[in-house]
Amino acid sequence: MLDRPDLPMMHSSDASRPRLRRWFSALLDLLYPPHCVACGRLGGWLCAECLETIPFIKPPTCRRCGTPIGKTGLCAACQRNTSHLTGIRSVAAYAIPLLQAVHALKYEGLRALAEPLGDLLAHHWQHGPLPVDVVAPVPLHDVRRRQRGYNQSLLLARAFGRRVPFPLHEDLLIRSRNTRSQVGLSREERWANVWGAFRCRSGDAKGRRVLLLDDVMTTGATLEACAYTLLEAGAEEVWALTLARAITPRR
Repeated sequence: MLDRPDLPMMHSSDASRPRLRRWFSALLDLLYPPHCVACGRLGGWLCAECLETIPFIKPPTCRRCGTPIGKTGLCAACQRNTSHLTGIRSVAAYAIPLLQAVHALKYEGLRALAEPLGDLLAHHWQHGPLPVDVVAPVPLHDVRRRQRGYNQSLLLARAFGRRVPFPLHEDLLIRSRNTRSQVGLSREERWANVWGAFRCRSGDAKGRRVLLLDDVMTTGATLEACAYTLLEAGAEEVWALTLARAITPRR
């Protein structure tokens, strides 16, 4: 998939900059007309028909991990295990058409998708806000970010931040070790892969209630490793919000 060029930096006056950006965006729409990444329909990167088919996660869910369960409280796994996270919330199951949208954003360079996906995150938030002070994206290592050209979680966090009035701290966490891709790893391998891979800028997390933002949660290993680092740096609580999650049936 061919990504559209980024909007250029505008060096004119502050008053004219929004108008120039709108003009350039309209020009891009003519040259690279948006089409739904799920069905190909022209008009937007995610059409209304496909949005209606997204398998949104609805209550009741586990109070901690956010997995759909048939009752309120904790799921069986969270009753057995502890967590560094106060709680995790996810917008929808990692299934078509959201799977295709996340894949296009993450691997095919379609950065424009961050905006409609940011809308989904903000809409979910409005129906269940969490007690946080600052939003932080899950970071990529510099090597991986240079290879991809961007951090998709940061793009989502920026889009989310334009819709939800919490400060975005883009560099609160740093991935200090270039870990392997989590794709294809077992649960145990995922945890070993990311544990100790993050560090927090000195003093920046102290006393704060942090919302980690990421694209997809599978086993939760990356979020747990991030949360542990933040708590060690003095964070008061760590919550997580992801666009999608792999759903494992739980009772």
